[in-house]
This record gives sequence, structure tokens and C-alpha cells, in this order.
Amino acid sequence: MIDRIRKMVLGTNVPEPQDKTLLSDGDAAAAALLVEVACIDGDFDDKERKTIAALMARRFNLDVGDVVKLIVDASQAVDRSIDHYRFVSKVNSAYKHEAKIELMEMLWEVTYADGKIHDFEANLMRRLSGLMHISDRQAGEARKRVRERLDI
Repeated sequence: MIDRIRKMVLGTNVPEPQDKTLLSDGDAAAAALLVEVACIDGDFDDKERKTIAALMARRFNLDVGDVVKLIVDASQAVDRSIDHYRFVSKVNSAYKHEAKIELMEMLWEVTYADGKIHDFEANLMRRLSGLMHISDRQAGEARKRVRERLDI
């Protein structure tokens, strides 16, 4: 099953991830938020998976196998969760304000990955920015930077 998920996420054969704790609780919670944003519209597609994989590899300095394991773990955590507050509280405890803004940009990249912003995604992003104590202005600037980076 894990091999099938790896192929679905990355489209390639990937070595088995090592069995270890990959990230701090704050980083694991951030990964779960990335997955949650991708799933909120009811369609976790390949573009969103690949975007999350690339963001995680870059931000957390992980190899491909570890990224796949992290996505699987984050997906399971999101499936078991009844709300996103648990993840946000871990991010708030572990991240400084600048890191939360960087996470906000990562979340916007996932939101834009499939080429459209669903109302559920926009609403979740607004709620997450408030819960992470990011002002509307800062959240808007983060969104603008992502749009410019993605040439939207």
C-alpha cells in the first residue's frame, strides 16, 4: 500500500523510508495543515500532492522517502482529527512569527496548486491565519507573494 501511495504522490519508485521520527511536533503539525488545506475541497489531487512533497522536501530538508512517509503520516493525522486547532496550537508553540508567515505562504502554494481556489479553501486559510496570529494584512501579503512567485 505504501508503495502505491509513493507512486501516486511522486510518480516514481522510491526507496523505503527509514523508520524514525522525522520532525518535531511543530513541523509535523505544519505538514498536517498542508495536507488539510489540500483535502478541504474534497479532492486531494496529484498537483496538490506534488506541491506538498516539494514544499516539505525544501522546508524540512527531507529526502524523497521521508517526504512520502511524512505525507502518509500527515494524511492519517488529518483523517483522525476532528478539527485543525490541535495542529495550529503545536505550530504556535513551536514556530516564531516569521516561520508562521512562511508556513502561510506554503499553505497558499498548496491552495493554488490545482489552479482554483475553492470557497472552503479560502475560508480555511482565513481561519488559519487568525489562529496563527497572522494579521489580515500579513496574510494578504503572503498570498500576494505566492501569486507573484507562481505568476498568477
